[in-house]
This record gives sequence, structure tokens and C-alpha cells, in this order.
Amino acid sequence: MAADELTVWAPRATTVSLVLPGEGRSVAMRALETGWYAGPALPEGTDYAFSVDEGPARPDPRSAWQPHGVHGPSRTFDSSAFAWPDDGWAGRDARGAVAYELHVGTFTEQGTLDAAIDRLDHLRALGVEIVELMPLAAFDGERGWGYDGVALYAVHDAYGGPAALQRFVAAAHRRGLGVALDVVYNHLGPSGNYLSMFGPYFTNRHSTPWGDGVNLDGPDSAPVRAFILDNAERWFRDFGMDALRLDAIHALVDDSAVHVLAELAERTAALSVELGRPLSLIAESDLNLPMVVLPRSAGGLGMAAQWADDVHHALHTLITGERHGYYLDFGTLEVLEKAMTAVFVHDGDLSTFRGIPWGAPVPAEVGGHSFVVSAQNHDQVGNRAIGDRPSRVLTDGQLAIEAAVILTSPFTPMLFMGEEWGARTPFQYFTDFSDADLGDAVGTGRVAEFASHGWDALYGGRVDVPDPQARSTFEASTLRWAELDEPRHARMLDFHRALIELRGQVADIASDNRSTTSMTYDPADPSWFVVHRAGTAVVVNLAPEAQAVPLPGAERRAVLLAWETTTPADGGVVMPGHSVAVLGRPERS
Repeated sequence: MAADELTVWAPRATTVSLVLPGEGRSVAMRALETGWYAGPALPEGTDYAFSVDEGPARPDPRSAWQPHGVHGPSRTFDSSAFAWPDDGWAGRDARGAVAYELHVGTFTEQGTLDAAIDRLDHLRALGVEIVELMPLAAFDGERGWGYDGVALYAVHDAYGGPAALQRFVAAAHRRGLGVALDVVYNHLGPSGNYLSMFGPYFTNRHSTPWGDGVNLDGPDSAPVRAFILDNAERWFRDFGMDALRLDAIHALVDDSAVHVLAELAERTAALSVELGRPLSLIAESDLNLPMVVLPRSAGGLGMAAQWADDVHHALHTLITGERHGYYLDFGTLEVLEKAMTAVFVHDGDLSTFRGIPWGAPVPAEVGGHSFVVSAQNHDQVGNRAIGDRPSRVLTDGQLAIEAAVILTSPFTPMLFMGEEWGARTPFQYFTDFSDADLGDAVGTGRVAEFASHGWDALYGGRVDVPDPQARSTFEASTLRWAELDEPRHARMLDFHRALIELRGQVADIASDNRSTTSMTYDPADPSWFVVHRAGTAVVVNLAPEAQAVPLPGAERRAVLLAWETTTPADGGVVMPGHSVAVLGRPERS
């Protein structure tokens, strides 16, 4: 077939027609030997759809643009037409880079990629190195988190469409910022998913929380695997991405000899060589298995990094005192120590929440930068009953403690939009499904889920879970940048900037050597702890009142950064209530 022909995979179809709504006509496509159909090339900006066996016209499974919504026709888009600036961008490895997760729709009042460009200078000044965009694949309606995407090759039109994404990436690169894109390959959303009309993209041989699994290892699975592999390559090649964050890879069930993610890792490595810049794959996995980041030569999947939620859980529960749901096994200094040194709290022991042993130990040779950690992210904020941030209940000093522990850790740190100034806006779950019954069902389901996890007790009474379909839920989640004009928020921003700057200046902190990370604390007095990074110490006073915190040895330490005025003393340091200080190597006389 010609390189510019329009093609679609429909192996079980008898006929496939190219539908041109703007011209009021259809064109029969010719069958190829491999289950593909080919049709004529179309001019840039042409609306089109496909009809399988004279059925209803549906969008192209590989549509780049859905300006009429996910139920309407696709539109052609030439990704090669964009003139990428010759700015010498050499790329950025995601490992060890300070990442910043944002949701395009609520990051600014306008909710577009072009509007987000205007805030990139803020991120650059903060010290961010990689901007991670929550999913952009087109979904039903205008408002949503993006995890209900159904057109995986398209950029959501409400955000500006595919051309806007290219402009955003180019603008980020001009400022020295890498860009990561969150992609969802484990399922499609419930509204606008027409893949099964074209071919066996899903199989009942595997089940997931969202229904049938993706067909990665059954009959006709090769084109389905290619659908994923080609998609990933497209974001890297045509849109300049530096990293992809792969959502919930534990739901990609694949019994093939080579797992699709291992194949993706190999293909990404080859593409990195071809393009001459680092390309990173970051996995979200609930399994606590180090094989995710182990190299292919060691039998692993070869991901560059994976999210490590146990670090969040250990820190969050210690500071907030929350112990409900999946937090049951967290909340002590001993647990935080294990998370900070071993990464996985559950590494083969019993998970009380799951009721079974969970995880496996991380080999000592695996560096900390292979694990992305955070005090806030879209899941840990947005999947709370009312989408509240820690700033709802924590003091500014406690927020500073969280920031210091994460940003001086041996891991790859990530901030969630607004966290850097202690934003008070929630990040609630919102949808905009065109089917009202579906919207009602989603809302009812979330109320039932939170009731089973004991959220009423956590909030001290009955919880009114925000209606996901209500526009007010979305609007409440939009960042209020005007908060930066308030002194308390400006101070928090300055502290985050200083922490990130310190991370770049102090080798002890920048290192991913987990063997040089340790903790000291008193199990009988859980009001303080110290995280040691080689010769650097992060001293934390969890108590609301001032106290002296002991340090090993008798030598004074230099105060590199402190949230409140800290007084070094021989053998320790005097800390105000709810405070944190980063101390340098012992002073020599």
C-alpha cells in the first residue's frame, strides 16, 4: 500500500467503507491480505470515518484528532508539518529528574495546552526538570481526568488538539524542560470505545477491573500489540516526548513469551539511539515487584522507573495519622525507615489490606532513581472522598516536612500541581459523559466505594462525595494562582525552590545510592526522626512544640536549609514545633 493511504485493521470484516461526511459520500476500501483495508489519501483537515460491513460510521481507531468528540468523525492531521525549533534540545533522562505532574484542564483557568505554556516559566524557576501531563487521549465530553480515554492516538480537542501539544512540547524544550505523557494502554473508557467493532482488541481470556483484558497474547493479537507499540513510538517521534508514564501496567495481562512491555522497552531503546536523545518509560505498578525496572538481560521488563506508592503511604500516614483502607500497615517510624531504604514496605510479607503476601525485595544494586515518589499525586489526592489535599488538615510546617523528605530522598521526586505553594484547592474526580445514566452510575459507584473504606469516620461525619458530573466539581479543582500573592503560599514556594536548588548542589542528596540512606529515631518517642543521606541529615520535629533532636556524634552541623530557625548544638539540634532542617556534613575546627 502507498505510504500516504488511509488504512484500518478490520480482520473479520467483509467490507469496509471510507465515509466522507463533508462530501456526503462513501468510498469502498480495498482489502489487503493481512486483515487491513486501504483507501485513498485525504487532504489535511478532512473529516472522515469508517463503516464496517455497512454498519454505522465510526472514528478511526488511530485517529489523531477528534474535533467533533469521540462519537463523531475523525479529522486528518499531518504531524510532520510542525516546524520543531532547532534549539539543541538533547533530551532528559527521567531518572533523578524533579518531575511535576499536572492536569491540563485544571492547571489554568483556560484549561488548554497553550495556556499552560504561559506557566512554564514558573516551573522552570521552581527547578522542575520534567513536566508530566496527565492523559491527553480524547475522551467523552470536555471535562475528565483522562483515564477514560477512547481515542488513544488523538489529543483531546478541548485542550487544543494535536497541534497544541506539539507547541507545548517545543515551548517546554526551549526552557530546558522535558515532557512526559501519561498513557493508558490497560483499558479504554466506557463511552466512545468502538475498537471491538473493528477487531479483537479485547479478550475474555483475561479480566481487569474495567472488564475484558486487552488482547495481547491470543489470536490476532499481533496487530493489537502493534497498536500499543506504534502509539508509544508516535508520542516520542512525532510529538517530542521525553518519557511516557504507563498507567496500571499490572492490568496488562500478557502470557506471551515476551511481554508487550518488554517489547516496548526494547523498541524504545532502539528509538532512543535513532533519535539521539534519552527516552524513558515509567510504569505505574501495584505489584511491588522489582522486575519492572530490572533490565531485560536480568529477566526484567526494562522500565526506566516505576512509581513507588509505599513511600507516599509511609510518610502520609506518619504525619496525618490516617490508617484506613490500604493505609492499614503504615504509620510508624519503622515503616518509614523501610520505605526510605528498601523502597517497598511490602516486599513479600503480609499485606493486611489485601489479605495475602505481597511484593518482593528490591536488589541492593537497583538505585533509588528507578523509583518515583511523591507526597501528593493525582491518585493520592483525587481518589480521596472529597479530593482534599494534605493542606486541608496539615500545618505549613508539616507540609514543609513532607516536601523536605521527598525532595532530599534517594528517589526520583515528583510534585503535584500547586503542591509547591501549599495550594488549598482540592483535586476532585470529575467527568462529563454525554450519557446521563452513565454519569449517574459513576457517581453512585464512587459513593459506595468510599462508604466501604471508612471515609465517614476519617472526616468525622457523613461525607458528601462531590458529583463527578457537576461542572462545579471541575471548577473547584482548578488551581487558584492568585494564592501566590498570599505571604504564606509565597513562603512555601520559596522553600520548595530552595529544596530543589539544594538537591542540585549537594552530592549527598542528588545521589541515588540507597546504601548511604538511613534513619535514626526513638521507637518509644515517635515525635522526631532524622534521615541521613551520607553526610547530610534531614532533621524532623513532628511535635507541635519545640524540642532538641539528637544527632549521632558530637560535632556541629551546618544548617543548609530550614523551615524555621534551627539552632545546632553539639550532639543535636534544637527544633521549633512542626519543623524540618537540612544539615550539612559536620563542621571541622
